[in-house]
Amino acid sequence: MKRREFITLLGGAATALPLTVRAQQPGNLRTVGLLVPGTRSLFTPWTTVFVQRLHELGWFEGRNIVIEYRWAEGRSERYAVIATELVKLKPDVIVVGGNEAAIAVKQATSVIPVIFAAAADPIGTGLVSSLTRPGGNVTGLSVQFTDLAGKRLGLLREIVPSLRRLGLIANVAAPGAVLEMHAVQTTANTLGLEVVSFEIRGIDEIAPAFDKFKGSVDALYVCSDPFFVTNRTRISTLALGARLPTMHAIREHAEVGGLMSYGPNFPDMWRRAGDFADKILRGAKPADIPVEQPTKFDLVINVTTARALGITVPPILLARADEVIE
Repeated sequence: MKRREFITLLGGAATALPLTVRAQQPGNLRTVGLLVPGTRSLFTPWTTVFVQRLHELGWFEGRNIVIEYRWAEGRSERYAVIATELVKLKPDVIVVGGNEAAIAVKQATSVIPVIFAAAADPIGTGLVSSLTRPGGNVTGLSVQFTDLAGKRLGLLREIVPSLRRLGLIANVAAPGAVLEMHAVQTTANTLGLEVVSFEIRGIDEIAPAFDKFKGSVDALYVCSDPFFVTNRTRISTLALGARLPTMHAIREHAEVGGLMSYGPNFPDMWRRAGDFADKILRGAKPADIPVEQPTKFDLVINVTTARALGITVPPILLARADEVIE
């Protein structure tokens, strides 16, 4: 066999190798760890856009990267265990959603780059030292939950003009939710609203919260965190039973019966997390990548829930909505 024919044959054989075989060849793959705070069914649309963005930037599973998925399913006690598990894999970068997950990974490693796809007040929760110069091994995107508290209360007063007593529920095991709770309390006081708060630490405390709110408040503000998103159907059912209009930061609440939501477009934020991962995979350091903020926000109104509660949504508010759920 001639030398040229032999080389051509070798090249064809390499091309014919299945991805699984090529993936096992040393030095070909970079590893991306994903610590997803919620369930696979809820968060897959968000992680999918992250992966799609990686594809656009030249990163493909089985060709030059491998993605290690871990789903916490809304259980904060799993964060530390999953963080330790991912760190042992020595990935090139770990991408997380939410403050608690990011804090757990930061505590598990000071070396591996960490990207938070969505975190509330990353400075206040100690994830970064500043937005422009994060320092350390962590950077990502801030969701501005605390900054938007006033905007949400304003929207809630538009749809419930008789609002005088506001119910406020938060999972106090989540640092971001605690910061949001304080921001809502401060803003509500400036608006002359009386606040009735209930602090949640576990699923068994959700129903008692609504027993407290029923008949005693005019509307309910639900602070955001993966635990509440995972239990969103239960929360919406209890709110409807108590005839409470609700305000949320995440659209998935409105999709299952919450009255309205206003907050960042999370698929867009997870997509932008792909840009962060690309930079790090190409050699950038998290300390030098500024934290970014949302650029897309969604106002979602569930008019079916409004009708069930006997609420007429002002036409001007409906016109401003990004999505109206019938």
